[in-house]
Amino acid sequence: MAHESVLQQEAVDALVTTPAGRYVDATFGRGGHSRAILDQLDDSGRLLVLDRDPEAIRVARELAEADPRVSVQRGDFGSLAGLLNEAGWSWVDGVLFDLGVSSPQLDEPERGFSFRHDGPLDMRMDPDTGQSAADWLANEDEKEIARVLRDYGEERFAKRIARRIVEARQEQPVTRTTQLAELIREAVPFEDRYKHPATRSFQAIRIRVNEELPQLDEALRQAVDHLGPGGRLVVISFHSLEDRRVKRFMRDLSRGPQLPRGVPVTAEMEETGFRTVGRAVQASEAERSVNVRARSAVMRVLERSSAGEA
Repeated sequence: MAHESVLQQEAVDALVTTPAGRYVDATFGRGGHSRAILDQLDDSGRLLVLDRDPEAIRVARELAEADPRVSVQRGDFGSLAGLLNEAGWSWVDGVLFDLGVSSPQLDEPERGFSFRHDGPLDMRMDPDTGQSAADWLANEDEKEIARVLRDYGEERFAKRIARRIVEARQEQPVTRTTQLAELIREAVPFEDRYKHPATRSFQAIRIRVNEELPQLDEALRQAVDHLGPGGRLVVISFHSLEDRRVKRFMRDLSRGPQLPRGVPVTAEMEETGFRTVGRAVQASEAERSVNVRARSAVMRVLERSSAGEA
């Protein structure tokens, strides 16, 4: 299945404020958003694309070979500041984050992201570094597995599932996606007719293996630090854990420090240098009908004041 970038035009319209600007697609994927950004840039505009997935980087380099406005850096977006420094960019006009896992990653059994395909239980977005999901499940204790399933997957049967995994690994290693999915099915007392019982657990384990939430927190801070005057941060989230973090980050930055009641406030104290742009945007009914990933997508936009300092 080809990857369809969710909220593609909405994101690019919010991001690109000047055709001659410098922009970062911090989650290149298969390049849908990047190509749409390039369509709105003139010959002097520049686009830096980032990803930690080796296949995404291969596609990105092909795009860079065909378009001199594109440069490529491999790495996770939690290292955004360092990657910008390597590219020689001290400020940018906009940064885009399209969070979560892409359709090609889900559709490649050897990547181990999906319970719908049998494959090695890997789940790493960068398969060249870090601990695989199988290794994590083999070495983590039951209490921590349950915490991850509860906190990152919002799984109500986290304790039951963790107990079943630990019991099973005493008999044989849990190394395959369908093997884990069946263990989860066995542990869950009843199933949601609209959702596979392994959905939340696979999400939770993927988030833990890739350290997605700490990476996101760091990436948001680094992105706004590098926004030039009038620059924008655009974030597309696909589940509530991500969106709550993004919403809180943008809200807190745009309203500034909350002072105790009765403390005199000057105009300078109220000026934070940032503002949220519009309301949260969701995919249209038409997009949701053709792209299942779009159903949970939420886009939020933050802008640095044109009078602010880069």
